[in-house]
Amino acid sequence: MSQQKPVAVLISGSGTNLQVLIDACNAPDYPARIALVISNKDDAQGLKRAQKAGIATQVIRHKDFSDRDAFDAALHKAIIASGAQLVCLAGFMRVLTAGFVEKWQGKMINIHPSLLPSFKGMHTHKTALEAGVKIHGCTVHYVVPEMDSGPIIIQAAVPVLPDDTEEALAARVLKAEHVIYPYALKMLASGKVKLESGRVSKSFQAVQEYTLFNPDIRF
Repeated sequence: MSQQKPVAVLISGSGTNLQVLIDACNAPDYPARIALVISNKDDAQGLKRAQKAGIATQVIRHKDFSDRDAFDAALHKAIIASGAQLVCLAGFMRVLTAGFVEKWQGKMINIHPSLLPSFKGMHTHKTALEAGVKIHGCTVHYVVPEMDSGPIIIQAAVPVLPDDTEEALAARVLKAEHVIYPYALKMLASGKVKLESGRVSKSFQAVQEYTLFNPDIRF
């Protein structure tokens, strides 16, 4: 596809969501391509996934910087140098500064393993089980300075089963993450979803696709 939007993906770990984005970008009609994968940890398995796919990688260790502002400035410089126009957080375990987030407002998305606004932060599956909810899931949202609080692009719900463990529930939610993240990036890169005045604006075509898409999610 001639008009693929270049994307930077930020990771900290195994990179399973990175992998589904890599796979999606390999489709000839997908509107995005991954220009750079950045990790704050040099042993992140996701780096190997990117290298295997021939994608440029860079390690920017947060421990090498005196404060968050300096670290985020290095991130921003690397992203700009790669030519990326969009940013995906895929298991990136750092809280970004407001200054960095504002530079990428409307162009940076994250996937979170809960149905926001419920269960923000860490250990979402454990918290969901303790709360006794019957439905859990995941959310792709725009990134804003407040953690896990950005406008929601798409969500997928999964059942919480009576005998669920934290690990079993996490695995079920991860399958849902792998479906909706590449779909959300597709909508963003194609311009079918935008952030306007702090709200998510979808085109009529995108609304149709979104409506048809949800019934196809099976776990």
